[in-house]
Amino acid sequence: MLRTLTRMALAAVVLTAAPVAAGAQSLSSQQKQEVEAVIRDYLKRNPEFLIEVLQAAEEKQQANQLLRARETIVAERRALTATPGDPVGGNPKGDVTIVEFFDYRCPYCKQVKPIVEQVLNQDRNVRVVYKEFPILGRESVVASRAALAAQKQDKYLVFHHALMAYRGQLGEEAVMTVARQTGLDVERLKRDMQDPQIEKTIAANRDLAERIGIRGTPAFIVGDDLAPGAIDPGSLKAMVDKARKG
Repeated sequence: MLRTLTRMALAAVVLTAAPVAAGAQSLSSQQKQEVEAVIRDYLKRNPEFLIEVLQAAEEKQQANQLLRARETIVAERRALTATPGDPVGGNPKGDVTIVEFFDYRCPYCKQVKPIVEQVLNQDRNVRVVYKEFPILGRESVVASRAALAAQKQDKYLVFHHALMAYRGQLGEEAVMTVARQTGLDVERLKRDMQDPQIEKTIAANRDLAERIGIRGTPAFIVGDDLAPGAIDPGSLKAMVDKARKG
């Protein structure tokens, strides 16, 4: 990446100097060496120029990524907010939907959970769609499968909150302990975890995340906007307000 951006910076300098040689159709080998020497000398004397070019290139790349993400979000609106069987929290009939991609073993997901709850408590007209997105290993997959299976006992939300509140290594044994503590029938839960539809749901979430460009957790989508990573209450509320205004 750095080499690519450096080449872009050098190209920018060449383009800046291009008018000087506008009358020449081609450069000899010696002339090319002289131009390269001028560029190197310029960058040595003006390192801040290279930094500015690199920052501009990075900002442009990020802007392009967000634009592509927004286009995909618009195209996949129904899959994001209205997939049958997706767990829903907050006000199921809310006028704004927060879509959260998360992993139960992600410390940042646990960190932002109170922030999501704060927004829901302050705005009773917001719904949340929980997208199970286990990316941190086999234990994460087990936790997500168990959570989705808990829906069959109408205990997804209580189990979800309990898993998010759990501190420590969240292995399979810990997941079953939390399930038992939240009143789930553990033996039934284990059977329901084998339902092929659960694996299809997780796979669909992964495919959707990949199309949008989500590569980590947590990630929030509100309206047409994507917020990757941990988020503060003010930013999440601003996303909700923006989506509500349309």
